[in-house]
Amino acid sequence: MNIKDFGRLQSRYADLVNDLDHRPYPLSSSPWIMRQTWANLLFAHWELPIERARELVPDCLELDLYDGRAYVGVVPFEMHQVAPRMVPAVRGLSFFPELNVRLYVKHGDRPGVYFLSLDAANPIAVWIAITLYHLPYYYAEMRSTTINNGDGQDKTDIAYFSRRVTRLASRGIHSPACLFEARYGPVGEVFASERGSLEYFLTERYCLYTTWTNRLYRGEIQHKPWPLQKAHATFATNTMLDVHGIKPVHTEPHLLFARSIDTIEWAIEPI
Repeated sequence: MNIKDFGRLQSRYADLVNDLDHRPYPLSSSPWIMRQTWANLLFAHWELPIERARELVPDCLELDLYDGRAYVGVVPFEMHQVAPRMVPAVRGLSFFPELNVRLYVKHGDRPGVYFLSLDAANPIAVWIAITLYHLPYYYAEMRSTTINNGDGQDKTDIAYFSRRVTRLASRGIHSPACLFEARYGPVGEVFASERGSLEYFLTERYCLYTTWTNRLYRGEIQHKPWPLQKAHATFATNTMLDVHGIKPVHTEPHLLFARSIDTIEWAIEPI
């Protein structure tokens, strides 16, 4: 990438700080430190018993419910352009699949995401995220393949595979095996979710929460409103919920798809 192209790329991410009308609360006053583009996302959500959700979330966080219901999300996607601010992306480090399992929480007036696990195919990224962000990352063998399905205007599905290998950290903590294999893709036109809708509740989140050494931390994030589509998905194998002892209330998930979104991130800060 030449200097001119890199400058355009930086401007694309930097412009996100000027698109604020959709945010539920103001941006962080500190400078953002990282950029990422998330691509080919499936938001697969199941309702789970509130009692189980409460057991999985630290007491310092309040569960965030929609119409009195708790939801757990399994979100496979691809990470693109992952790099610190003002640093070019590197092919071997900045592009890789990732798979999240997440619950919805809030602290004060700020709703956010609490991750039960994050699997990624990049061992260096896993180590950095564990060390600097104190998130429950795991290294996994992963593939994300685009498939032409020949149906409609958007003719591509995603074949996604993830098999957790082990947690990669000096703490020496090993994980139960997790396997995820699915084919998914978009259905229908792109839309922006409306405030108050379930789609908005599940996707429009602008911070994450994590704990470390008995302290609560928050990491802020910024992006434009999600360009969502309804989705279809066929799950060949999915044990991502089993390892957390989660049995969904209903077997059929709520499905959404997003082709791509640019994001910028801040360092986590103690609350």
